[in-house]
Amino acid sequence: MRSVELFAGCGGLAFGLAEAGFEHVLVVEKDPQASGTLALNRNRGVKHFSKWNVAPEDVRSIEYGRIGCHIDLVSGGPPCQPFSIGGKHKGPSDARNMWPEAIRAVRELRPRAFIFENVRGLLRPAFADYLEYLRLQLTWPEIEERGRDWLAHQGTLQSHSASGAPPSYRLMINGINAADYGAPQKRHRAIVIGFRSDVADEVAFPNPTHSHDALLWAQRVSNSYWYRHGFKRQVRTAISEADRSILKALKARAIDPVELPWMTVRDAISDLPTPTACSERVANHVLHLGARVYERHTGSSWDEPAKALKAGDHGVPGGENVIVGRRGAVRYFTIREMARLQGLPDDFVIDVGWKGPIKQLGNAVPVQVGKAFGKAILTVLKHAPDERSASQGTRSAA
Repeated sequence: MRSVELFAGCGGLAFGLAEAGFEHVLVVEKDPQASGTLALNRNRGVKHFSKWNVAPEDVRSIEYGRIGCHIDLVSGGPPCQPFSIGGKHKGPSDARNMWPEAIRAVRELRPRAFIFENVRGLLRPAFADYLEYLRLQLTWPEIEERGRDWLAHQGTLQSHSASGAPPSYRLMINGINAADYGAPQKRHRAIVIGFRSDVADEVAFPNPTHSHDALLWAQRVSNSYWYRHGFKRQVRTAISEADRSILKALKARAIDPVELPWMTVRDAISDLPTPTACSERVANHVLHLGARVYERHTGSSWDEPAKALKAGDHGVPGGENVIVGRRGAVRYFTIREMARLQGLPDDFVIDVGWKGPIKQLGNAVPVQVGKAFGKAILTVLKHAPDERSASQGTRSAA
């Protein structure tokens, strides 16, 4: 199944989709550091990266006609700053808003499916009108804006919808927690998935594979979590009132949760050697000094999924990319540990110092999310006819 990846960053979503079975014929990323990371890992022969045709270009300059083959999937993460809770909240008026380019790719390539990722801020009530506009555009991407004000274009699309016109694409927009799909990180994001109308009559998100309930059960009822990590008995850790209530209900039901336990920081990084500031026995695994925590930015615990890694556009984010030991000692996650939290393999490397890798990894989509959604999309595509392939076959036979 062929795909095109836009706004690839350091490759988290692209890697996950490749793990699911998609073959990227084009991977686009204009940021010099991020595209350099993609090229570095391609040249090193890292799995999947080595096969990618990386275009270090602005998506606005991409001519999709040059691809020369039909595309099954368009994917990517349009820059999230316009909709980020921590940003300026300009939304569609922000010059960094690249949703129009994501929609252009769908319009010109007419893929059988698409998946886009963004911050959950996109789902806030403040952006409800624009989110509906995005939904309408992706339902009928062939109806171009052509330079008009987006509100005027929205009116055109609404009229088209009201006319009873059949959708060109069917889509769903929802928020997810990456931990529910196997990432060792509580990372809340908005996901947009869609299928061409000849491919699927309805759209559904894949069911979560992991759960908080299952982690509570493994840590506080069966103790399987502790045994798996070499402990002889349950380790006593603080528990919130909310978790205490959930645990009580789980015990009363006396049935193991069907999902796997959330993956924790310990699950992700405990086999790595203790990092130091002066040695690097494992690539990108050097201790960076100066970690601190702040009110409401208190770091991650060993035995829970990590808090969402942050990009640190204005420097390294204190308290966000930090791990806290049982006695309160804090340190930064190393770059290797952050890559592990995002699901990237250990032979994946970033060679641009400290702040650059944090920015790239903090903006990445966890590989586990890409793989889970990629598998779900691939299942639908494999069981659906491709009208273009059929028509091409008919012409060839003639």
